[in-house]
Amino acid sequence: MRPFTDKQIALLQNFAAQAVIAIENARLITETREALEQQTATAEVLQIINSSPGDLAPVFDAMLEKATRLCEPALATMLTWDGERLRRVAWRGAAPPEFAATMQEPVAPNPEGPGGRIVSGENIVIIANLIEDETSRHVPAMQVLLRYGGRSYVAVALRKDNRLLGMIAIYRLEVRPFTDKEIALLQNFAAQAVIAMENARLLGELRARTDEVAAWNRELEDRVAAQLGELERVGKLKRFLAPQLAELIVSRGDEGILETHRRDIVVVFCDLRGFTAFAETAEPEEVLELLREYHGVLGPIVSASEGTLDHFSGDGIMVFFNDPVPVADAAERAVRMAIAMREAVIPLQARWRRQGRAIGFGAGVAQGYATLGQIGFADRIDYTAIGTVCNLAARLCAEAKDGQILVSPRVAAVVEDALSLENIGELTLKGLSQPIIVHNVGAQVAANDAADHTVVRLRP
Repeated sequence: MRPFTDKQIALLQNFAAQAVIAIENARLITETREALEQQTATAEVLQIINSSPGDLAPVFDAMLEKATRLCEPALATMLTWDGERLRRVAWRGAAPPEFAATMQEPVAPNPEGPGGRIVSGENIVIIANLIEDETSRHVPAMQVLLRYGGRSYVAVALRKDNRLLGMIAIYRLEVRPFTDKEIALLQNFAAQAVIAMENARLLGELRARTDEVAAWNRELEDRVAAQLGELERVGKLKRFLAPQLAELIVSRGDEGILETHRRDIVVVFCDLRGFTAFAETAEPEEVLELLREYHGVLGPIVSASEGTLDHFSGDGIMVFFNDPVPVADAAERAVRMAIAMREAVIPLQARWRRQGRAIGFGAGVAQGYATLGQIGFADRIDYTAIGTVCNLAARLCAEAKDGQILVSPRVAAVVEDALSLENIGELTLKGLSQPIIVHNVGAQVAANDAADHTVVRLRP
C-alpha cells in the first residue's frame, strides 16, 4: 500500500490535459485537411468547366472521380433527366454487371425508388441501410444493388430554377452512412454540374443559330462597309473640329465646308483678369485645378449657345458664331453667351477670393468678316477664323475690367434693342489705327454717377 501523492496525481492530470490537446489538434488537422481537399476538388472541377465549355463528359468524369476519392463509395453515377426518363451519362467504381445493364438505356424511374422521389421534388434521398428500407425492396434497380451488396445510398438532385436536370447517386457496400460533409460535397458538385449543363445548353443554342447569325453578319458587314468610310471621317473630324461642324459635314456628306472661305462672323474672346500673376506664384497643380474648374463651367455654356469653339489657350477662350452653321441672331447670341459666362464665373470668383486669389473675368465681342478654313498638317488639323475681327475681339477682351463685356460698334448696334449697354467712350486699341466707340454690356450705374458716365439704357 503506497497511495499516489498529490504531485503524482497532478502530473497525471497534466498529461491528461496534454492528451486532450493532442487529440483535439489531430481532429482539427483532419478536418482542415478534409476541408482543403474538398475545396481543392471544387476548384479543380471549376477549372475543367472553364476549360471545357459545352463539353460535359470531362466535367462529369472529374466530378465523379473527386466524389469517389473523397466520399469512398463503391460506385458513383451521374444521370440526366429528359422529362420522362433517366439516362446514365457517367460513372466511377465497380458497377455490378446486372445493374450496369439496367442503366444502358434510359429508364422511367420507379415512383417509390430514389429516382422517382427525386423526380417528384425531393432534392436529397438518403438511405442509411438498403436492407432496412422497405420501399427499396420493391424497386428492381435497388433489388439488384441489394443482391450485389449495396447498403448505404445517397442521391442528390440537379435542379435549375426548380427544373430537374438530373441526379448524382453513390452507394457503399457496407452500412456506413454518408456524413453531412460528404453530402454537402455532393450538393456542391451537383450545383457545378447544373452550371456546366446550363453553359452547354446556351452554347448549343448559340451554335444552332450560327448559320442565322452568320447570315446577319454578312448583311451587317455589307452595310457597315458602306458606312465605314463615313464613320471614320466622322471620328477624325470630331477629334479636331467643333461637334456641330463635324455633324454638319457628315449630314451634308461634303467636306467642302472646310475649304477656305470668308464670312461675316461674331467673335467672342474671354479670359481671366490677374491670371498671369496668379500663375507666376502658384504651383502648377493649383493652376491646372483652377483651369479645370473654369473650363468645366464655361464649356457647357459654349455648347448650349451652339457657338463654334475655336480653342482653349490657358485661361483664354475664343468662340465664333455664324459659321459653319449660319444663325440670324449671331451678335445677340454671342453677347448672351458672354453674359452667361460672366454670371457662371461669379461663384468661382467668390471661392477663389476665399482662397486669397484675386482673379476677375472679362470678355470682348466683335463682328466683322473673317477668313475661315483649315490650318495644320496631315496628323493635326484645326478649323479656325483669321482676320481683323478676331484681333478686335481679343483687344476688347484685353481692355475689359473685371465683370466687363466690351462690344464693338457693330455688335452694339445690333443688340441695343435687346440689352442694356454702357457707353465707355472711344478707345484706342493696339493694332488699330483709329479709336472706336466701345460699350459695356449690362452695366448699371446710380443716377448721381451720370456726370461721369453716359449710360445707354435700352429697351429690355
